[in-house]
Amino acid sequence: MTVREDGEAQLCRQVEADAPGLVQDHDHPSLTVFHEPAATGVLSGRRAMLVMAAGVAIALCAVVIAGIMLADAASTTNFDTRNLAPSLGHPFGTDWMGRDMLARTLAGLSTSVVVGLVAATVSSVIALALASAAALGGSRVDAVVSWLIDLTMGIPHMVLLILISYALGRGTLGVMVGISVTHWPSLARVLRAEILQLREQPYISCSRALGVSRLRIAFTHVIPHVLPQYLVGLVLLFPHAVLHEASITFLGFGLSPEQPAIGVILSEAMGYLTSGAWWLAVFPGLALLAVVLMFDRAGALLRRMVSPEGVQG
Repeated sequence: MTVREDGEAQLCRQVEADAPGLVQDHDHPSLTVFHEPAATGVLSGRRAMLVMAAGVAIALCAVVIAGIMLADAASTTNFDTRNLAPSLGHPFGTDWMGRDMLARTLAGLSTSVVVGLVAATVSSVIALALASAAALGGSRVDAVVSWLIDLTMGIPHMVLLILISYALGRGTLGVMVGISVTHWPSLARVLRAEILQLREQPYISCSRALGVSRLRIAFTHVIPHVLPQYLVGLVLLFPHAVLHEASITFLGFGLSPEQPAIGVILSEAMGYLTSGAWWLAVFPGLALLAVVLMFDRAGALLRRMVSPEGVQG
């Protein structure tokens, strides 16, 4: 045994005595292993999370594409087949105008997902811009951004969202603007705290000493560093945006009744539940819940993949 191997063996014995089970050496007893993934195989650890995240993304894309393709069928009326219960020909049943509820549900989900994606993306960009400005723009800018965050978070989301949507004439534009303006504060706080920690790093100080502008520091060092946190926050904003879009549309302050949105479908179904047409609300509601849970699952998987434990796994 060489001197190096003897030293490594002594280190292994010492660590094992201090913390039993910390050192696991299966094939090479002389190697010190301080971390080993819990699972092994082709689909384990990050690979498994990546496959699951890809599956969720494919399912969501399939919902959007199916809804776009069925947009015409969702508005086709046939009074000979109105108020039919779920069957093989109409898995989700039909409504009081004979419209197929499966087609309307998919079309409504497609509309809600697209509106939620656009609004959440704009909201996350606002959060990133304000967080970067607060952390790199000086104490006055930081105070203004912090005041904006506290002000926005102090007003209930739904109230502010309804006011903005109603002021802009409701419709798709009003809903998108309302969601974009109201959903950025939480993500901005997280990104601001992360950038404040990054600002104290030596290479940032060196860049400042060399005369590098704040804008270049933001695009060269800050944004690439907080990109994982930004992507996780962006994905986690999607379910909130979709639910809030459906909520204000259900209350009558969102999308127009002519659009086959989930909120419109659920709002119209309320008048027919007492007559026994339960499928008009149950299936669209469950479909909305499934889409929201898929978004939430995708965000959880992405958060695990960018966490230190997920990276090492």
